[in-house]
Amino acid sequence: MPKKITIRWMIRRDMDVVHLIENTSFEHNWSADDFNRCLRCRNIIGMVAEMTGQTVGFMIYELKPKSIELLNFAVYRKYRHRGVGAAMVAKLKDKLSKRTVINVEVRELNLDAQLFFASQGFMATEIVRVPYEVGEENAYLMQHFHVEKSVCPQ
Repeated sequence: MPKKITIRWMIRRDMDVVHLIENTSFEHNWSADDFNRCLRCRNIIGMVAEMTGQTVGFMIYELKPKSIELLNFAVYRKYRHRGVGAAMVAKLKDKLSKRTVINVEVRELNLDAQLFFASQGFMATEIVRVPYEVGEENAYLMQHFHVEKSVCPQ
């Protein structure tokens, strides 16, 4: 039986495990200052995913008038392929009523992330040239567009 995944607001006591997930997920990772600076911004929200009371993933996103910009997203390696990432993306999709698109930049060499986001309905729409401070790697802008569900008479 699959374990229940809970998505909740990120709080200060989550930061140690969020840093651990970040550091074990990425070669070029955010520093504690990066997290703090980002999370102090008014429209930026941090959330964590929990399974059986343990934090196993996180996401940080910015709410803009017509879009959601996914800034950071990671699942602890041993909890991948268990629905954690899909649950976090579903939470973002639920917020699309007033916004029309979710944007995420994925490094061109991060095939796992590209495949994951594609499996969640995202499409690569453009190449972003050298967006990162470290390295010369480009990224793909991947987008998920909100589609209004209409009721059609039969």
